Amino acid sequence: MHSGLSDARAAGNETERRDLEFVPSVSPAMKAIEQAIANVASGRMPVLITGESGSGKQTLAYRLHELSSRKREKLEAVACNKLVSEALPAMAAGTNGHSGTGTLLLTEVADMPAACQPVLLNLWMQQEASGKPGPRVVASTQRNLEQEIREGRFREDLYYRIAGVCLRVPPLRYRREDIPVLTDYFLHKYTGLFGRPESVLSENMRRFLAEYGWPGNVRELEAAVKTLAAIGDERIAITALRSASMSGTPAGGQEGTSLREAARAASRQAEREIILRVLSRTRWNRKRAAEELRISYKALLYKLKQIGMGDSFGFPPGEL
Repeated sequence: MHSGLSDARAAGNETERRDLEFVPSVSPAMKAIEQAIANVASGRMPVLITGESGSGKQTLAYRLHELSSRKREKLEAVACNKLVSEALPAMAAGTNGHSGTGTLLLTEVADMPAACQPVLLNLWMQQEASGKPGPRVVASTQRNLEQEIREGRFREDLYYRIAGVCLRVPPLRYRREDIPVLTDYFLHKYTGLFGRPESVLSENMRRFLAEYGWPGNVRELEAAVKTLAAIGDERIAITALRSASMSGTPAGGQEGTSLREAARAASRQAEREIILRVLSRTRWNRKRAAEELRISYKALLYKLKQIGMGDSFGFPPGEL
């Protein structure tokens, strides 16, 4: 298999399938999109899904595939910015176990190199002329393709091929009714994965989540709830989101590193405060403190070392 196609497939399929589970919406805008997907799923018409980064475009593409008659076949995700023109014939023919009759998801189609666009268009036309079944094409992008066409970066004839049905996913800030539903779903998911008891969020936390701007959309919400489930302290999630809001780096996006760093820093500080509080309450009895913190004695010793409070820190004599 051509290395260019292999790289594009690897990049396109990097999101694990379990992270793309469909969560039914309650907002009217998303309900309309979900109904449109159900209506067109059984057909062969290409579908273009547009929306901001992290808004759930790839999840909707998988939903479309699952509702179609092609669900027994493979959905192949290809990152368009990794494509090279020499790899396109293999992609169109279907390789590596892909029969060519499943679903072909072109992620961030606006980033497809100019040299690839006429090649893909010609292959598409040849396949239609042959009468042989081919994959159903679903494309996604966070960019405005009409603007890309006006500025000469995307072919208009290719656009009309891929935009048989165009679905525009609204950002999370325009469908705030979905925030509680998604929050509860992610909280249940990650407390289960981390083996932690599922906590009940305070009204203050829920109000903060409902009012936050979510520049990173659903992906950022998931990252925030994941942090909350892992740490179990609402202050950390709020601190991390406020830090991200000030720095303009939403969680889970391409610039999510700063939020993760902020979350880790907030986590370390919160852990230090909690451990000191519990140690003070137990008169520096580490075994009792570990029991109160619901962690093993060994885990507590490790955390103490991490935050610079090992045996040399100067604990009182006696049972430490």
